Amino acid sequence: MKYDIIVVGAGHAGCEASHIAAFKGHKTLLLTSNINNLADMPCNPSIGGSAKGIIVREIDALGGLMGKAADRSHFQIKMLNNSKGPAVRSLRAQVDKKVYPKVMRKYLDETANLEIKEGMAEDLIIEDNKVKGVILEDGTKIYSDAVILTTGTYLNANILVGSENTPSGPHGEKRSNTLSLKLKDLGFNIKRLKTGTPQRIKADSIDFSKLKPELGDDEYWTFSFDNGPLYDINKQQKCFLVYTNEKTHQIIRDNLKKSAMYGGYATGVGPRYCPSIEDKIVRFADKERHQLFLEPESIYYDEWYLQGFSTSMPRDIQEQMVHSLVGLEHAIIEKYAYAIEYDAIDPMQINFSLESKVIENLFTAGQINGTSGYEEAAGQGLIAGINAALKLENKEPLILKRSDAYIGVLIDDLVLKGITDPYRMLTSRAEFRLLLRHDNADIRLTALAYDKNAVSEEKYRALQTKLSNIESLKALLKENHLKITDDVKKFLEKENIAVPNGNFNYTILLKRPEFTMKIIENFIDLSAFTEDVKNQVEIEYKYEGYIQNAIKEKNKLEKMEEKKIPEDIDYNDIKNMASEARQKLGNVRPHTIAQASRISGVNPTDISILLIYLKKEYGKNEC
Repeated sequence: MKYDIIVVGAGHAGCEASHIAAFKGHKTLLLTSNINNLADMPCNPSIGGSAKGIIVREIDALGGLMGKAADRSHFQIKMLNNSKGPAVRSLRAQVDKKVYPKVMRKYLDETANLEIKEGMAEDLIIEDNKVKGVILEDGTKIYSDAVILTTGTYLNANILVGSENTPSGPHGEKRSNTLSLKLKDLGFNIKRLKTGTPQRIKADSIDFSKLKPELGDDEYWTFSFDNGPLYDINKQQKCFLVYTNEKTHQIIRDNLKKSAMYGGYATGVGPRYCPSIEDKIVRFADKERHQLFLEPESIYYDEWYLQGFSTSMPRDIQEQMVHSLVGLEHAIIEKYAYAIEYDAIDPMQINFSLESKVIENLFTAGQINGTSGYEEAAGQGLIAGINAALKLENKEPLILKRSDAYIGVLIDDLVLKGITDPYRMLTSRAEFRLLLRHDNADIRLTALAYDKNAVSEEKYRALQTKLSNIESLKALLKENHLKITDDVKKFLEKENIAVPNGNFNYTILLKRPEFTMKIIENFIDLSAFTEDVKNQVEIEYKYEGYIQNAIKEKNKLEKMEEKKIPEDIDYNDIKNMASEARQKLGNVRPHTIAQASRISGVNPTDISILLIYLKKEYGKNEC
């Protein structure tokens, strides 16, 4: 059996990688240990969230599937931070845990050049330091020109509940026993990481009357730029707020040593930004309570997910903890919480294309690279799939810069800084977040994807139409003025808006906080333009000054990115540079001065010394 590309693992990264590789015309195999777990959601039944929702929009703009599948499977959706500036707005949807995988499977089944098979990959076929395929658990060899590893939390995985340590993947599935050992033998640095998931509670055992409901938005939203709304806004499911209390905290403090982490039974490093409940109690001892969410997993299941209450406590202690919560005094736990440890590689051993620095034509994506979250995994899988295909086509890879996308920030952080705990995307990680908004992901990225044959002609043409309409709307607003008549004055006074002293064109008025596109539509007919186009134009004018400043900073960074570092440089020849900086630069091998400046352990003094060395040894034109 021979394929162009083999993708190992059918989680969110694997689904995106295999789809895009096949879409680009390459014979692709998606290999999974259990076909029923394709696009599984072993933890939170949601897509999106702060920063993560923007990643989903970027995935869609680049030709991926996650946004489309989420639009067709969610039962509640809301825009986070909608009352704040556009830089931090992000969609989050509660998706149906049963429906989402079915939708994703349908997309994959309809993808030409893609085959899905069951099998556990336990070794790689390597010839002349190039990957040539995989070896299955039963010894079967499957050959390919490139391999993408998207193994999730299955590498040498252990489930932890108190002192219990069970060799297992999520849901009690079979784990991969030897692949991470083989990777170590090939020269990969293996890290041990940990994540966890909370209890699932039986619905009819919860007293919802004691809890505060959390509703979906009364405005339509979609993740995909290709979809119109696909749901009934009035039939969204409720979620509910729950809070821990002093009794909860005391139970945890009294039994802290019984948890896998604090009892010394865990060896992996857990996620800093999604800690277990016992970790929250220890780290934030001054807080009287912690916010939790009860979220339905599916309209077809009788289980609710207790978001924010992940733990590795023994089952009897979990019973006490859950029953201490208001509304859950008589809760029946259908599935107990657990922590899971697994192997990952050091992401500083991969390139910006997500190809390994150790083995040629071997790509990695998702939790194997040390990240957490469905969205981060899917974004990496998409980039790995595109770049594996481009490598076989002898074309330049798609490298997203920090100023291009949150996915670019994610990959840049992994490659240049590495990880000590599972990486989670946050808006604060993106210095150009005002440019990397929810609303403009297609404008930022779809043309780049089209250039790499990763999106359809139809999607690209839709973008061109949108851009044309944006320019038409701008021209219309510039050409027309608001004339202050008695009727206009009465309307503005009724809306508590200061009446302008003179007639201004609408672009000037939009820069005022009180003037929105909805207000302006009372004076000029904008019915020819979509809400998407109107929203884009409003943001551009209202935040014009801030956006221009961000673009100036972006241009400065891009000038630094143009200062190349020769590939043959030997950092050991540079005198007076700190030994840590010399070692880090030698390991990472940055391509530009900007990349070198972002490596942990390389300080501004080291960069100055590097610039002097390059000017002396390579001449002015090299940097």
